[in-house]
Amino acid sequence: MHKALKMILFGLLALMLFVAAGCGNDSDDSQGAEDDSEPETQEDTDGDSDDEDEVVELGGQLVVYSARNENFVQPLLDKFTAETGIEVLPLHGADPLQIQEEAGNVQADVFISNDLGALGYLGNQGLLAGSNPEGIETIPAEFRADDNSYFSISARSRGFIYNKDLITEEEMPKSIEDLFDAKWADVEGGYAITRGGNGGMLGNVSALRYEWGDERTEEWVAAIKENAAGIYEGHGDIRRAVGAGNHAFGLVNNYYFHQQLLEPEDNNVGFIYLDQEDGQMGVIANAAGVGLVNGAPNADNALVFLEWVLKPENQVAFVGESLELLINSEYGAVYPPEVEPHVVEFTDLKVQDMPIKELGNYFEGTKELIERSGLDLELR
Repeated sequence: MHKALKMILFGLLALMLFVAAGCGNDSDDSQGAEDDSEPETQEDTDGDSDDEDEVVELGGQLVVYSARNENFVQPLLDKFTAETGIEVLPLHGADPLQIQEEAGNVQADVFISNDLGALGYLGNQGLLAGSNPEGIETIPAEFRADDNSYFSISARSRGFIYNKDLITEEEMPKSIEDLFDAKWADVEGGYAITRGGNGGMLGNVSALRYEWGDERTEEWVAAIKENAAGIYEGHGDIRRAVGAGNHAFGLVNNYYFHQQLLEPEDNNVGFIYLDQEDGQMGVIANAAGVGLVNGAPNADNALVFLEWVLKPENQVAFVGESLELLINSEYGAVYPPEVEPHVVEFTDLKVQDMPIKELGNYFEGTKELIERSGLDLELR
C-alpha cells in the first residue's frame, strides 16, 4: 500500500477511536489492568450456564493491524464481531515496523502477520506482551513465543509452481540452490519472483541467512534478481502468470499452488517441494499468526480475541480461503476436491532444520541485505 494512503487510513482510524471515546462508551475495557482472570465469553459466573450455547456479547472495540491479505482477514474479524459484539477497527496492509514506530503512543491491540519472523522481531523488541490465553496449549511450542506473546495458526512452505505445458516435473529445478545457475533464465518463459519487500521473500531470505550466512545469501539474491524473467508485487500475480504460460515456473508459498488449481482455466500447474533429497536442507517453512501488542488500549478485548481464535473452529476460519495448512491438521480444514489430493502435510516433508522462531532473530537486516544485493523492495 502506498505510504501516503497508509497515513490517510491511519488518520481515519485514529479519528474513529477519538469519536468513539468521546461518545461515552459504557463498556469496560479495563485498559492496562493487570488481571489474570479469564474473560467471560461463553459462560456466566453463577454456574448455571453449562447447558447454554449462546455467546455473551461483550461490547467495546478492538484495533487490529494486519499485514495479511485483507480477503483472508476481514471474514475472520466479521465472524468475531458477530459472535462477541466487539467492534473491530482494522488497519489492513500494516507494516510490522508501524508497531515499533507507535511504541510511545500505542494504537493497535493485536497484530496479525503472514510472517513469523515479523512477530518474532516485535517480540524480541519488547513490543508484544506475554499472556496465557485459554487454548494456547493447542499450539506446539515451536510455533509460539516462550511467553505466548505471539503464536501461529497456519503454516506454509516455499517451492516452485510450474506450468505443465511448458516444463515437466523431471525438468524442473529441485533445490533453492539451483537458482544460482543462470541456465534457468533460458527455459521457455523463464521464472518469476516477487519484489524484495514481499513478506514471503523476506522470510525466505531470512531462512537462507540462518542456513548459509549473509555472504552466500547475498549472492543468491543477486543471482535471482539478474536471472528472473519477471519480478512481481505478490505471489498471486506469480501464480496467475505461471498458469497463463507467461513463465515456466515461479517461487511462491505452496498455498498459491492450491489457489491456482481452483481457477476455471490456466490451472494445469504442478508444485515442487524443494530440497527433499538426502544431504539437502529441506523445504523453507513459515507461518502466519497473531501477537498481543504491549500496552494495548483494549487489552481485555485483545485477550478475548486471542482465546476466540484459538478455538478449533476459529483456527480453521483463520485459514479460510487462503488454503494454507493448519498448524493443527486434526482440526479438519476442508479443502476443495480439486485441491485435496495435492495437499501435503508438514509431517510428510523434510523441513529445514531451523527452529521457526529463529526467523525473528533474522528479520532485522534482511531488507538491507536484499537491497545491497540489487533486488528492489518495491516495484519501480
